[in-house]
Amino acid sequence: MIVLWAWQLKTEDAGIADVGWAYGIAGGILYFAIAGNGDEGRRTLAACMGMGWGIRLGTHLLVDRIVKAKEEDGRYQSFRQAAGNKVGEYFFFFFQAQAAVATLFIVPMSIVVYNPKPLGMADSFAALIWIISIGGEWAADRQLAAFRAEDSNRGKVCRIGLWRYSRHPNYFFEWVHWWSYVILGWGAGYGWVTLVGPCAMLLFLIKVSGIPFTEKQALKTKGEEYKKYLKTTNMFFPWTPKDN
Repeated sequence: MIVLWAWQLKTEDAGIADVGWAYGIAGGILYFAIAGNGDEGRRTLAACMGMGWGIRLGTHLLVDRIVKAKEEDGRYQSFRQAAGNKVGEYFFFFFQAQAAVATLFIVPMSIVVYNPKPLGMADSFAALIWIISIGGEWAADRQLAAFRAEDSNRGKVCRIGLWRYSRHPNYFFEWVHWWSYVILGWGAGYGWVTLVGPCAMLLFLIKVSGIPFTEKQALKTKGEEYKKYLKTTNMFFPWTPKDN
């Protein structure tokens, strides 16, 4: 993250922090999958699931926010303005905080790979949760990207597909995904620690860095239409939209 912080000093695009966060977790999972001494099948499954998630998310963020983006994400632009002439120091500590948070989310996987129990039916359910959640997150990202690609939709609110039922379906499926590791790790020593994943993710998404910043930025750029969206569509858990 120090290297990525130095990179953004030249590019003035701090969005690379999100990419590093996702890839960093994937790398940490690979390390523990190799170092762990739990059931080999469980370690292999955990590595495939965790790294598959991290690489997919990191690549999506890299393409969407760095390669294709015409400017820095609005959240980080606001951070720059607030930091003033101390922007370098501000982002240094921000990038290190991202590294700390990445470590926090590696913790559940460090428990899973020491679980000695052979794979069973419960683990098949964990894999099913992973497949559904990753598929849902991918679909939400694709639907939003397709909506934004149309020039006629500029300044409008995406209400197609999953976005009709939740204002943040990508975040919802991201949260669901972390429950798969709870199932994989249950029965290991300190298996309850795997609850850090879904609990911490819910906290960060709803109260800290996910939804609050995203919706604040959306209100700035979409105004009244987004206010209407707030009134008619559930914030997190998908549900049928309310009447206007």
